[in-house]
Amino acid sequence: MPDIAEVWSEALPQIKQAVTGVGVWTALNAAQPVAMEDDVFVLGVDPRSSELAGHLKLAATHRLMEQVLTRIAGRQLNVRVISGTEAEDWETVKRRDAEAKRLHEQALQKARSELEARTSWDSIYEQLGRSFAAIANKSLPQNRARFYHNSVQLLADIRRKQESTDEFSERNFARCIERVSQLSEVPSVIVALYVLQLADEA
Repeated sequence: MPDIAEVWSEALPQIKQAVTGVGVWTALNAAQPVAMEDDVFVLGVDPRSSELAGHLKLAATHRLMEQVLTRIAGRQLNVRVISGTEAEDWETVKRRDAEAKRLHEQALQKARSELEARTSWDSIYEQLGRSFAAIANKSLPQNRARFYHNSVQLLADIRRKQESTDEFSERNFARCIERVSQLSEVPSVIVALYVLQLADEA
């Protein structure tokens, strides 16, 4: 693996020849090579001069640095500009990256779970409406009782199959209970009680 100090030392004059502006030159002179891992070349800027990092992150400058460093290293390199000039600073950045990635994946998983729960309970909600609409003589209590019995069984079956529950899922579950309550004219607490009993939760 080529020495990162040598790579940067060779690249710096070539980069400076292709850019203009005192700010960019100052930033380039202040930047220090910190690490070269996989396809990432890490440049550090002293935290006390953090405003200089902005010059290195400008699209044109950043692209130029990557092109020159790639040519010198003989392989594709992506430049990462960080605050700090020590290896420990890069380790801190990597830990933050890992935590940000974990939180992002956690948020995606939560969003997927919410979407699945919404889709599942929304389809049940619509199914309940269709089932009630198909009943003849809805005014007869025995027909509403059959609807109530079948609906409670359906909700309990779905509830038992749930791998986990959260507030979002609980609200959608409650919405379906209220649907059965409204259509069958049975108090929602009674509907919920029988569903939970059949789902072995009461």
